Amino acid sequence: MSDPLIRALRLLGLRAGPVAKSLLLGAAAAMSALALAGLSAWLITRAWQMPPVLALSVAVTAVRALGISRALLRYLERLATHDLALDAMATARARLYRALAGGSPSYSVTLRRAEIVSRSGDDIDEVGNALIRGLIPIGSAAVTAIAAVAVMAWISPWAGVAMAAAWVLAGVVAPIAAAAGAARSERDAHTARDEVAEITTTLLWHAPELVVAGRRDRLLSRAEDAERRALEAHDRGRRTESLAAAVLPAALALTTVTASLIALGMSSTSNATTIGVLILLPLSAFETAGSLIDAGRQLHRSRLASARVMDLVDGAGPVTDLSPVPRPTLPRPTLSRPIPPDVTPTVRTDGLRWGHTGTTVFGPDTDLDSIEPGDRVAIVGPSGCGKTTLLLTLAGLLDPVAGAVHTPGSTPDDAVRYFGEDGHVFATTVRENLLVSRGDAADELLHQVLGSVGLHRWVVGLPDGLDTVLDSGADAMSAGQRRRLLLARAVINPAPVLLLDEPCEHLDRTESDRLHRALLDPDSGLIAPDRTVVLVTHRLPSDTGTARVVDLGCQRRQARSRSRAA
Repeated sequence: MSDPLIRALRLLGLRAGPVAKSLLLGAAAAMSALALAGLSAWLITRAWQMPPVLALSVAVTAVRALGISRALLRYLERLATHDLALDAMATARARLYRALAGGSPSYSVTLRRAEIVSRSGDDIDEVGNALIRGLIPIGSAAVTAIAAVAVMAWISPWAGVAMAAAWVLAGVVAPIAAAAGAARSERDAHTARDEVAEITTTLLWHAPELVVAGRRDRLLSRAEDAERRALEAHDRGRRTESLAAAVLPAALALTTVTASLIALGMSSTSNATTIGVLILLPLSAFETAGSLIDAGRQLHRSRLASARVMDLVDGAGPVTDLSPVPRPTLPRPTLSRPIPPDVTPTVRTDGLRWGHTGTTVFGPDTDLDSIEPGDRVAIVGPSGCGKTTLLLTLAGLLDPVAGAVHTPGSTPDDAVRYFGEDGHVFATTVRENLLVSRGDAADELLHQVLGSVGLHRWVVGLPDGLDTVLDSGADAMSAGQRRRLLLARAVINPAPVLLLDEPCEHLDRTESDRLHRALLDPDSGLIAPDRTVVLVTHRLPSDTGTARVVDLGCQRRQARSRSRAA
């Protein structure tokens, strides 16, 4: 299997021109520094001989030019490298999202929100940092090392050998040792950081529920403990990295002492300027070697991050589309895909068992052997009893662990639509947030549905009504308003079978009961009586009419019994 860092770098969409530009600018800055050191050494020793001032004018001007060009080239190299990396990271994120969107739904629905955020955020940043702090500095240092060894060998072969040995220590041994320290630190801290991200995401998205359940302080304590473990792991790695960093000054001292001893032996046969260059050149020859310690650590971190990113991509399917990613544009609403006329919206199960791979398996007794057109079904049960997982399996987004689900049409998407609890609210207008579900919906229908779910007064009060832009997406509205908007999106969808996950979450009890009754009553007018509604909820109103209620509480006990037996 190829190196994950090399595979992840392909996601960056690097072009030869910008990469070469960054490398050339970095190498030119390093060569300016090396030439400045050599010319300064020559100028000092030549001035000691007190020649005519005009004999030194060219050298003085060249020193000034090299001093200015060194800083200027370094600045230009930073600009070019960061521009390259930022563009590459944006491309990598777009390709990662494209891979997940175009991959297997049964894989993407199993991903945790914190995992996607971490992989597309911090991990992609680390892959991009492989350019800024890894590959470009290594290229610049390699040019400096070759030039320094060549100059020293031209003056004295033994001095060239000493310089080469010192560069092996400072440019190879030290970075490898630093990477080993980073490996130890990263290995111990990775799990702790992921735990912090998971807890933080849970706290941000479910703060009110956690406060009511009395679990907020417990989660905060777990987050603090995980953060402490991450810091301790970081400190352990730093100790090794500190020892590796000490190799550079040791190599510099060794080379300088060796050059001085060689200079003593050459004093009778070489002129003063040559001796001066031999002694003073090592003081600047290792200027770029300092960045190699960080480069070694960065490449290790980037390799680990690349492995996590590519695991995510490989789970969705092979990446075949590496074409340039176009500038994103807001898609125009399109007509909803028509339901095939020969489809009978009946969902049947046969010995169904469901669950996620490697976790608890639920079933097979579900009272859902057949869901006929017009049925209203409420699936209830305690947290962890497999309610959402069952809904995903009925929607065809998760493969059954055993048995089968028979849905209308050639695929579940022909007639079945699943609406998740955490549906996305886009940073666009209210109208377009609804049209993503049914592109041909008229404003009259939109206002009617918004009124049914209790959002009409809110929409009418907005500055531009349906055309008001929700600048920050879900953050532009309360949790209850977001839930009502998502419910309106589900109601206007024309699919014969609607699968709704927690459609009334975050609403007060009165409104939750009202909407649950409307969803479960075929005669309420909210959803046509010939359409099927299957919903998951934690709480139902006392009166559910003729709706079928499936309690999965017993499924949890059965699943635990099977787990203990296994």
